[in-house]
Amino acid sequence: MAEPPPAHELTGVIHCHSTYSDGTGTVPEIVAAARANDLDYLLLTDHDTLAAADNGEEGWHGSVLLLVGEEVSPYRRNHYLAFGLREPIDHRGLSPAEIVARVNDAGGFGFPAHPLSRGSPRFKRNIQGMPWDDLDADGITGIELWSFVTDTAERVKSIPDVLRFVLAPGRFVDHPPPRNLEAWDRLGRRRRCVGLGGVDAHQIGIRVGGRVPLRLMAYKRSFRHLRTHMLVAEPLRHELEADRAAVFGALRAGHAFLAMDSVAPAQGFRFWAEDAGRVLWMGDEAPAGEWTLRARLPAPARWRLVRDGAEVAAGTGTSVEHPAAGPGVYRVEAYREARGRERTWVLSNPVYLR
Repeated sequence: MAEPPPAHELTGVIHCHSTYSDGTGTVPEIVAAARANDLDYLLLTDHDTLAAADNGEEGWHGSVLLLVGEEVSPYRRNHYLAFGLREPIDHRGLSPAEIVARVNDAGGFGFPAHPLSRGSPRFKRNIQGMPWDDLDADGITGIELWSFVTDTAERVKSIPDVLRFVLAPGRFVDHPPPRNLEAWDRLGRRRRCVGLGGVDAHQIGIRVGGRVPLRLMAYKRSFRHLRTHMLVAEPLRHELEADRAAVFGALRAGHAFLAMDSVAPAQGFRFWAEDAGRVLWMGDEAPAGEWTLRARLPAPARWRLVRDGAEVAAGTGTSVEHPAAGPGVYRVEAYREARGRERTWVLSNPVYLR
């Protein structure tokens, strides 16, 4: 099998809250949880604040690069994960499209958070929907394709379900909502749309005397599961400005894949397209032609090659090779058995052949 294009892979967690908003962990505590999980980066997204950056906490913390974004958070809906900002966004009275425009005008970029949220049919008072009202708004970089906490919490049907999710999320979580994938495929047919995995980590608890004596959904455990792996051209330099540009550049370009690393370690997954002299990474766009689509999986899995939302090839194993059958938005899904049933393991960002 042909080798994938050279790249340096970064494994990290996106969408996390600290004591600067409604999380229960300080930045040093959250970074310690990231280090314990061997993460390369962490994107902090407190509600309506960039306080961690203002207080000098953005940057390298040992082996972990902490970058500070903002979850722009109007009441109950239209939350937006924004990055590359120097000042918080004043969202008062703004429509979703106006929030996107204000972030872009400030030099940032962003992703609607839990955009297809509906709330819980069983626990309507406690788990209310927080959707995004305008996925067709111009200027959106992509969407939070899979929200680990929100999408899963909205599936609970009973108190035992709640306990299973809180106490053993790896046994409860299996797939992202199909409607999320359907919306992503629809958007991708019209324009590039990056998919990211968001943890939405808060660590449920109460701080007492600088400690959290009782913690549910602890950061350390939450960071084991849904991660976004990014590909950059070269290793990071441990220089904040250059490394921020590299990480945000990869995220904006969609040089990334989502993985449930608690199902199996996903580092080393690759999906790309090549012809006689060119290579396209995940997230890249080019005119259709004589392209061959390839994927490499780090462990055997059932895989699907999807074009414009429809399966065009499937199999099992550690490699994929398939000719591109004309224009389309192509991506790969991989599944593995874990804890008694098949679960989504890897979701690639697409290669766009127009």
